[in-house]
Amino acid sequence: MLYLTQAAFIQLEAFMNINHFRTALGALIPVIALSMSTPALAQFAKPEDAVKYRQSAFALMGAHMGRLAAVVKGETPYNKDDVVRNAAIIGTLSALPWQAFVPGTESGKTPGKNDALPNIWTESTKFKSASERMQAAVAELNSAAQSGNPENLRKALGATSQTCKACHDDFRKK
Repeated sequence: MLYLTQAAFIQLEAFMNINHFRTALGALIPVIALSMSTPALAQFAKPEDAVKYRQSAFALMGAHMGRLAAVVKGETPYNKDDVVRNAAIIGTLSALPWQAFVPGTESGKTPGKNDALPNIWTESTKFKSASERMQAAVAELNSAAQSGNPENLRKALGATSQTCKACHDDFRKK
């Protein structure tokens, strides 16, 4: 009969747990690798779905930017809660459209209106940098909204709008 000391039993148990972990990890690694290598287009049933997705995100951002612009212009009374809420919505939306700029979704390759220029894909580093500048400006917009200072809001909204315009000038059909 085999008798194990408590220390030997603990070592055996640890060895068995490590082997279970290795087996589980060995099965999981190919799944993770496959999911990471799947093209972004797989998130969308058709290329036109990707176009609609990004256009919807931009349209909603524009609507909430317009609400903040109305406050800055004095067309709508300043209400800090509304300003903070609109800036937060823009912040959330600002991260969404970029995953939908997948090859095959440029203008002329999908049905419907689509103003995306091909240089989004040929100058992808420049496009990514523009998207990051916009998201950084939106983060500043959120800080300005939370400050409760209308002048800070005006400046941050102007800076955010400029990042939108710069991207449209470079990557959107006129």
